[in-house]
Amino acid sequence: MSVFPPTAKRVFLRTNSHVNKSIENRTNQNIRKYEGADSKTLTGRLKELDREWDTERILEVNASVLVFIGTALGFFVSRYWLIIPGAVSFYFLQHALQGWCPPLPIIRRMGIRTAAEISAEREIIQKRLKHTRETLL
Repeated sequence: MSVFPPTAKRVFLRTNSHVNKSIENRTNQNIRKYEGADSKTLTGRLKELDREWDTERILEVNASVLVFIGTALGFFVSRYWLIIPGAVSFYFLQHALQGWCPPLPIIRRMGIRTAAEISAEREIIQKRLKHTRETLL
């Protein structure tokens, strides 16, 4: 595995294979659940997928909150709290380059998918929706 994996695969490559398989199984379950569904149900699922937060968004929010809290505590309580924003920026850089950071294993075990994993389900649902609409014509 390269030190700098491709952007679209970096989280997947840095996640435990057991966790990746679990997420893949859940995605496949979602896909099977919508086999033969009507247009309204498929459209509803696409809207759910639009609202689903991916790993990057979760990590961005997590990092922002920690930096904000660490900076505020560093300003109002003690300069030692500034260690938090420093550590977060280091780990955020590590994630940007290598696709791994300390909260990532937890986030992935929670079942949070990458944008690519969400898009894969979205494409299949969109194809089914198109097919459903074509058969109605």
